[in-house]
Amino acid sequence: MSRLSHSLSELFGKLDLLPHVGALEHFFSREQNIAMQGDQERHYRYIEALDALEFKAPPKSVPFEAILNHLKKQGVLRFEEIFEVLKVVRYFRFLRNQGYGGLIGEWMGTIVIPEGFEEIDEYFDVEGKFIESRDEELYRISQRIKAIKTEINDAIKRLLHTQKLSSYLVDTQIHYVGDEECLLVRGGFNHVLKGSVVGRTGAGYFYVAPDAVLKSKEQLRYVLQERDAALYEYAKRFSAKLSGFVPFIGFIDREFDRYDHYQARVLFARAHDYAIVKPSGDDAIVLEEFAHPALHNPKPVSLAFKGNLLLITGVNAGGKTMLLKSILSACAMAKYLIPMRLNAHKSRIGSFKRIEAVIDDPQNVGNDISTFAGRMVQFAHLFEHKSALIGVDEIELGTDSDEAAALFAIVLDELIKRGQKIVVTTHHKRLAALMADRDDVELLAALYDEERRVPTYEFLHGVIGKSYAFETAARYGINPAILTRARALYGENHEKLSVLIERGSELERDLKRKNKEADERLEAIRAEQNALKEARENLRSDLERERNRLRAEYDAAIREAKAAAKEHDQAAIHRQLNRAQAKLPKVEVPKIAEPEKIVYEVGQTVKYRSQRGTVVSVGAKDAMIEVEGMRLRVKLADLKPSGNLPKKPKVTVTSQVEQKSGLKLDLHGLRGEEACEKMDKFLSDALLQGFDEVLIYHGIGTGKLAYAVKEFLKAHPSVKSFADAPAHMGGFGAKVVRL
Repeated sequence: MSRLSHSLSELFGKLDLLPHVGALEHFFSREQNIAMQGDQERHYRYIEALDALEFKAPPKSVPFEAILNHLKKQGVLRFEEIFEVLKVVRYFRFLRNQGYGGLIGEWMGTIVIPEGFEEIDEYFDVEGKFIESRDEELYRISQRIKAIKTEINDAIKRLLHTQKLSSYLVDTQIHYVGDEECLLVRGGFNHVLKGSVVGRTGAGYFYVAPDAVLKSKEQLRYVLQERDAALYEYAKRFSAKLSGFVPFIGFIDREFDRYDHYQARVLFARAHDYAIVKPSGDDAIVLEEFAHPALHNPKPVSLAFKGNLLLITGVNAGGKTMLLKSILSACAMAKYLIPMRLNAHKSRIGSFKRIEAVIDDPQNVGNDISTFAGRMVQFAHLFEHKSALIGVDEIELGTDSDEAAALFAIVLDELIKRGQKIVVTTHHKRLAALMADRDDVELLAALYDEERRVPTYEFLHGVIGKSYAFETAARYGINPAILTRARALYGENHEKLSVLIERGSELERDLKRKNKEADERLEAIRAEQNALKEARENLRSDLERERNRLRAEYDAAIREAKAAAKEHDQAAIHRQLNRAQAKLPKVEVPKIAEPEKIVYEVGQTVKYRSQRGTVVSVGAKDAMIEVEGMRLRVKLADLKPSGNLPKKPKVTVTSQVEQKSGLKLDLHGLRGEEACEKMDKFLSDALLQGFDEVLIYHGIGTGKLAYAVKEFLKAHPSVKSFADAPAHMGGFGAKVVRL
């Protein structure tokens, strides 16, 4: 039921994801593009919130595009089209009545169904059938229709039991051909039955509509026309009513599209025990127990790819291509929030603007191009993009491996410089050997069970794998004599060279790993030295504090000795002097000059935190300052002198509500989430500055912003109360908040 763009369909086809996406499509209520527009982070929050709730799936629906166009042209909708709108309205009304909390509850609170829908809704049952019994005239007409149809059936049944006609009847049933009641008779019936032939069977029998019921059928047609006219009047009345709700119908159509995306993913994940992974902010790819949906009983993939290039080498038919597809598939499904099978708690998938898969062989008769030339066209296309994830299968396909290794080493280096992250598979070793010494290159080798001569579909990190071409050929039935001759032709020296390449690359990477470990240990030693220096400085500070303490005790003893001297007590004088001398530190402590005391005067311009104001009055420890028409009492220690600035014109606001601050916040033009963030910071600042009453402007508008402000203030722990502002301060478009 979804509509995939051509590029997305092509990518999913290359990655074998189309059946998986098709399974997800069955959970959608209406046909739409599977890729959600807008902020994926926001979509994930709503999906996560919906997954925490129990809900029933929405009814199958159609987009309202044609319905809206018809209403805008003042057209008359069919009852089926009217019921499509009612289905969606009924479902959202059901969700609102569930009383959900959190993000979904807030969302449902924004969907306010206009008055007038109930008038239309009451005329349709749960299956969308018009309830004719609600109209007295229509009910009377329906009763007449039933009576006429009964009369027609009774007349035909009487004919069925006529003695003259019995020999011509094929059966004794009433048949319907194009809503016409007919009898099935043999040839020659015209001698005993008058009527019109409306059909014929393959066996040569005739469907005949008897003339005996023509009068009743004529009456029925007249009554049905009368019924259709009455129903049309209702359709016209309902359509005129809905024309006034065109903006709301467009709004609820978009909201249902969005909700359909969320519920389909949640129900699909629940049905198959899948996980939905949100792309992370970086480009690291960490997969834990990922299973590609195209495989039956797959071996789960676990890997960490944090560099710029991942080279997958090793045995043929060992799972290299499927590993590449698994990496790209996991990233594609995370990009579009498609459920998948993996351990979400231990996995992290980066965010990529584009995902490119160079997998298929580009050669075909239609494009008249060679394999290698086609690959060059594909690579030229890759240089058009930045910040993409690229997967290339069998990169040296179609040309000499030695030349290709040199060429693609430079091509890959240039792509990496453009910010691309690349996964490459190859069964040749030249390219891997050329790229293995880079810090941003990671190696994976497909493992092979030499004893059983089968691939294990497992991968070893940090080494270049062997292709095992001869072993693979033997496994698939190539004659051993042919393989013996092939090994001899290949030569022992080539075999040794391959082994040296593999081992040399492994040793080089091992050496780099050890150097890195040594650097880390050296850094740890330096950190330990810095910690020792810091500890030594702390000890010096402690020693200085202890000296100051002893100096204070010495001064106290001297003061006691002076007091004893005034009393002419010689023994007490000597005793206090000796005590002071014993506590005197050996090292003199330099005296610290006391900071100069700042004296503030009335009218002086001062700075208080990030604001500038004027001193109104000065006390012993605090002062009254005026900031933009507001008076605050603050501590002298929190003030700083400021240059004399030109005074701003004073604004006086008169209010019936006692105001201690006059601090204001304007939320006009903001969305609900943005307004809540601004109010949270605004109230925190107000509390820190000592305000106990503030004013918040939100306007009237549609009422959504006012509702969001009211709900936020109800839940805020520091808000004592709030009420609509007086008329001269904003009225219903503002709130006076007491803290």
